[in-house]
Amino acid sequence: MSTGVIPSRRPRLDRLKAGATANLARAVGGNRKALAGLIVLAIFVFLALFPGLVAHDNPNAEIYKRSAGPSAAHLFGTTSYGQDIFSQWVFGTRESLIIAVVAGGLATVLSVIIGVSAAYRGGFADGVLSLFTDVFLVIPAFPLVVIIAAYSKNGGNTILIAVLVVTGWSYGARQLRSQALSLRSRDFLIAARVRGERQWRIIVFEILPTMTSLIVANFLGAALYAILAAAGLQFIGLGNPDSMSWGTMLFWAENNEALQAGSPLWAIAPGIGIALLGAAFSLLNYAFDEIANPALRPVRRGRG
Repeated sequence: MSTGVIPSRRPRLDRLKAGATANLARAVGGNRKALAGLIVLAIFVFLALFPGLVAHDNPNAEIYKRSAGPSAAHLFGTTSYGQDIFSQWVFGTRESLIIAVVAGGLATVLSVIIGVSAAYRGGFADGVLSLFTDVFLVIPAFPLVVIIAAYSKNGGNTILIAVLVVTGWSYGARQLRSQALSLRSRDFLIAARVRGERQWRIIVFEILPTMTSLIVANFLGAALYAILAAAGLQFIGLGNPDSMSWGTMLFWAENNEALQAGSPLWAIAPGIGIALLGAAFSLLNYAFDEIANPALRPVRRGRG
């Protein structure tokens, strides 16, 4: 009986997997908000990769006139230490983007491992992993972040990223578990088990390709959380104050009363950068929301 099901279902499943990338590309290309987010993100990626092509001054050099206003030589003015604010903003893009991508990526990997494994294995394993997830869901995230970061103050970006991953994976794991549970009784998974495939192969090659859009959406959400949380921690002095990022720019601007000292862009520029990078990830989420939840498509078309 099973031999008659497998051949008829398999070609259809393979076509669905092969078209997953094309569907994602069409979703981004057909959504103006997602395209705007992609363009903004591409600009920040360029600044992170090639900061020297845009900003020619040394961001740490204290050699310019202090608290100078915007000019042709210093687009955003200078700090109270005589540093070029525009150079600091451009060079700070790299660390801010690295924290967002690395912390978001690791949190997503942890969400996939725990959420999908819990759903597929079921039984006692599902109960334990779900309880573990629920514990992190009910704990207030930001106070926990502040406590952990305070104990590891000035521990560098490694500690900061670890804190963000620990506090940022649980919501995605709950979403992925719910989606994986709906796939457990599908014919292609039953066929894979009948063929004797190992559990890890079924999860990696059968389940995860059908959840691509939801995984990407979880990554974007985790990266957005990492951007805001990292900037908040660095602003209150729980990051490495000697590093070059938008959060540390805010920290030094606040400590030196930049708004009152005649260097408002010292505080405004990093705030705008954080807002724009966060908006880029949020806008990209529109396309992946529509793929993960098709019910959103007719609603948005109707509103349009």
